[in-house]
Amino acid sequence: MKKKLNVLTVDVEDYFHVEAFASSIAVADWPEYELRVENSVERILELFSRYQVKATFFILGWVAEKTPGLAGRIAGAGHEIGCHGYAHQHILRQTPAEFREDVRRARRMLIDQTGQAVECYRAPSFSITKKTLWALDILAEEGFTIDSSIFPAQHDLYGIADAPRFLHKRNGLFEFPPSTILKAGTRVGVAGGGYLRLFPYRFTRWAIRHINEKEGQPAMVYFHPWEIDPGQPRIAAPVKSRLRHYTNLGKMHGKIERLLQDFHFSTISDVCAASDCSE
Repeated sequence: MKKKLNVLTVDVEDYFHVEAFASSIAVADWPEYELRVENSVERILELFSRYQVKATFFILGWVAEKTPGLAGRIAGAGHEIGCHGYAHQHILRQTPAEFREDVRRARRMLIDQTGQAVECYRAPSFSITKKTLWALDILAEEGFTIDSSIFPAQHDLYGIADAPRFLHKRNGLFEFPPSTILKAGTRVGVAGGGYLRLFPYRFTRWAIRHINEKEGQPAMVYFHPWEIDPGQPRIAAPVKSRLRHYTNLGKMHGKIERLLQDFHFSTISDVCAASDCSE
């Protein structure tokens, strides 16, 4: 049986940008922290090159600004460039005008640095929820064609529990949700971030195979460069936040490599182009 083409994505941000630490680290203080994302991205590029796989890198504008050659190296390796906004702010904390300016600033920078069209967007912390669906209209107005910001499950920080689980059209955009699986009637995230780090690899492999073979759909894997960096500085933050962030960092690189061995991946645009989904 021919392997299903799945989506591989990387959210290019550093350890001190994450929403779990937002109450402990102010944006104004970011320059005080050691920037480690560039070295981690180089490791990711080497891994992807070894397996001859292409991915979509959703790059934070702040990172692009501080590491001006990084986005170009990613694009030069044949990967797709997506926008992750500029300052990694939860959309609920922004007005529509602030959101538009944040996205526009980051996208303009990425286009200038790479010479590549930037048509894909992912919100920080998947923060397009029922309260912030207005953001999709702004993305379409700004020229984006693909979004991957709506997590179709319940979570304390994000999610629309009844959103479609698979690639669909919404507000004129392709919407490609992170992968979930149904377990005992509940949607569970399976192929990215903390879900990928927390669950045993055999469960992740089973879940992606189920999505591909039983449901006939492409899966999406997402992760962050800081998730393959177990040596990163430890942040003084609430216990729940530290558990979410630091659990199984030392295992993540190996899990990603096993995924590249077991499944077939490409960019989000490639998979959307092969889709016949409609509104």
